[in-house]
Amino acid sequence: MPVTLQLEVVFLIAVLMMLAGWLFQLRHREASIVDAIWALGIGGACIFYAWHGIGDPGRRVLVAVTGGFWGMRLGTYLLRNRVFGKPEDARYRKLRNIWGTSANRNFFLFFQFQSLLILLFSLPAWVVCNDPSRGLAPFAPSPPLLVWDWFGAAIALGAIGGESLADRQLAQFRSHPANKGKTCRDGLWRYSRHPNYFFEWVYWFSFVFYAIGADNWWLTLLGPALMFWFLYKITGIPWTEKQAIKTRGDDYREYQRTTSMFFPWFPRKASQKGS
Repeated sequence: MPVTLQLEVVFLIAVLMMLAGWLFQLRHREASIVDAIWALGIGGACIFYAWHGIGDPGRRVLVAVTGGFWGMRLGTYLLRNRVFGKPEDARYRKLRNIWGTSANRNFFLFFQFQSLLILLFSLPAWVVCNDPSRGLAPFAPSPPLLVWDWFGAAIALGAIGGESLADRQLAQFRSHPANKGKTCRDGLWRYSRHPNYFFEWVYWFSFVFYAIGADNWWLTLLGPALMFWFLYKITGIPWTEKQAIKTRGDDYREYQRTTSMFFPWFPRKASQKGS
């Protein structure tokens, strides 16, 4: 398949997936599904590029395995924990209230904007899978994977493992009724207020290492750059912190004083009351 046609196909499929998601929210008033579709769409794009790409088969396999695994894990996690049988995420409930009678129209535009984000976030995988410098002539033996390729795979798997562990630790904490209204400080959450977001960001560096030597390697920087911007400034940390203060008050403010916001680090001493 021609290289540019791959992008067009991925964008078209993303548009159709988001249309299906919008119809789902139209019926169930559950816009949270947009996040799961976004993750599944990028994971699917990684597999698609790996299947149809013209670059090194070994690198394409790494992209399919690590990228597909990342997308499927995150997408199914969000479906289980934030969509099916769960109330709509507070972010989308707030938007629904603000938009009022225009909510369905605006959600349609919002969902379709996510189609564009799927395309943008999938560009690093497209670059790696279509790197002509590592393509093969007919019947040529596949070149061995480079140390950077294995380093990229290690980053991807480590980030997926870290994010999964953070999600599991938070779920275990919340499963105990005695912890209702309290802030999780177990495991990774002792060293970062958002370890899941941190590992989500780290994951995107895997494509930077996969693409070392590629003609359009700089496009892979879009992954970590865009993800950091969204997490740090838009939909990630700002909203989560605001909601946490609203629901957990002083307990979360103390957590803010003692725990690094994003990058894991040793906690500071708790403040002394009355001092």
